[in-house]
Order: sequence, then structure tokens, then C-alpha cells
Amino acid sequence: MKKFLSILCCAAAVFCFSTASAAKEPLPAKVPDYVADISKENTYPNPSHDQSELVPSGYTKSLLQSSKVAIDNPALIKLLNESSLHPSKWSIAYSARIYLGEWPLSYTSKETTVNWEYKKISDNAADARGSTGGQKLSYTQENEAKVTGGLTANVPKKEEVSQLIMAKAMKKTRLPISFSTVVGRGTKADRPYQVDAKHIGHLYGYVPAVNEKGKITYGEVFLVLKGGKAFLEVKNVMEQGIGAWMPIQDHVSLRYLAK
Repeated sequence: MKKFLSILCCAAAVFCFSTASAAKEPLPAKVPDYVADISKENTYPNPSHDQSELVPSGYTKSLLQSSKVAIDNPALIKLLNESSLHPSKWSIAYSARIYLGEWPLSYTSKETTVNWEYKKISDNAADARGSTGGQKLSYTQENEAKVTGGLTANVPKKEEVSQLIMAKAMKKTRLPISFSTVVGRGTKADRPYQVDAKHIGHLYGYVPAVNEKGKITYGEVFLVLKGGKAFLEVKNVMEQGIGAWMPIQDHVSLRYLAK
């Protein structure tokens, strides 16, 4: 990166960039009736992972459009937005080819599904075998439970790949997903179940998760300055299949079973 910045300083000749943010959101995924929102009841405050889309400045947008390969990586867009080159009377005669590095450029989603019973975290029970009128049973988290997801393959620049996948999944589902979530001890849901007499009732709690399957595109990116113009060139493009599990924060699926 130091080498890149030094080259930019020497090339201070032509152009400038800026930042902004906005996002379009699709319709939310339908949450089943047996899934409880515990965002207010959760005794563990999960950090929010709401993501706003990093929008390229006008000039950065023109650079991205000059590339023959789609570029969605917010880290690369941020680098271009924060870079600054100033016009010069020698810019028309100036020529340079600057290597920006190898990047995960974009993620293409092929399938998005939700496993509403991804990880079991609790088992509340009530024994009404000696009762004539039955008993009430409700969900209480007896021990703190941490549920983690992650990528399904070991790929270069995992953090940037994770951001690309999560951003796409959040747009498609509008669910509060993350790569880890915690349900705190003592968390409750006000959904009582009736355990009939002569039965034992079990109320199981699960953390749901979103599963993404698709492909990530990598490439070596060059910033080319020539004849007073700038454009991006991508070489050695490679695609790799990838998937990810992302738990849904502050939601618990409740399944009742009587024996």
C-alpha cells in the first residue's frame, strides 16, 4: 500500500474522487409464526450489523464502469473514493499503469435459504404427569448460548469475501444476520404452551441462520492513466464457488413436543 501511495503522489496529475452512501432494499423474507423476535428480551446486547451500501463518487463510478469485470468490493471502492489526484497541464502527456493488487471483486448469489432450526440452544421441560389440570411451559434461556457461522471454504481475503456475501444476503432477506450471535442467560419469550395432564412437555429453542451459495470473482486490478484519461483494467480473473452460514440475530425458533 505504501508503494501504491508513493506512485500516486508521483502521478499527481489528473483526477479526484469522493464518498457517499445509499441503498435499495428488497422485500423481507417471511418469518414463520413459530419464530420469536427476542430483540427486546435478549439479555445479551448483540451489536448491530446493518450495512449501508458504499456508493462510488461520480468519478469513481466512471472508473468502475470502465472495467469489463463487475466490481462491488466496498474496500476497493473506498480506496478509490479516498484517493485524490489533481489536474496538471502535463496530464495529457502523462502515462502510468498502477497495480492496485488482487481483490475479491464481486459475489454472485445462486441460492439463498433459511434454516430456521440451525442450532439448538435450549430445552425447557414441564412434567404434568401428576397433575390433573396440566401445566404452563414457556421459553427461558437457562445458559448463555453463542452461535457462529462462517464461510464454507477457505478462500483468500476471507474478511472482504464475508462482507460481500453478507451484503448480498441482507439485501435479499432483510434479516438481521451476522457471522455470530449470542442469546443471553435469562432471556425469555412470552409464548406460553399448555402441557396436558399425564404428559411431559418439551419446548426446544433454536437459533435460525441464512445459508448463501454462489461464486466469488477475483482479479488483479490496475489503474491506467493515459492521455488525460483514467480507466481500470482487470487481469487474471478467477471464479470460485463459495457458501456461508450467517445466524439470524435476536430470533429463536420454538418447537413444542409432548410425550
